[in-house]
Amino acid sequence: MNALQIQQLIEAGLPGARAEVQGEDGVHFEATVVCEAFAGKLPLARHRMVYATLGGRMGGEIHALALRTLTPHESGSAG
Repeated sequence: MNALQIQQLIEAGLPGARAEVQGEDGVHFEATVVCEAFAGKLPLARHRMVYATLGGRMGGEIHALALRTLTPHESGSAG
């Protein structure tokens, strides 16, 4: 897996989401995901939504994924 593949999976699985993913070693990644669907949800629920887009890759191809999940309003990109 690489950062672009993870970005594409997240954006495909969360319609309207924008994801920025970084990770140089191919197994440890960091992602910032901005999605309107996060509105009114606690951080744990938001993270579960992102993990669901990655399915069985978590814990396998993706060893670790640090997440920052925001609504467009929270990210300052509401508009």
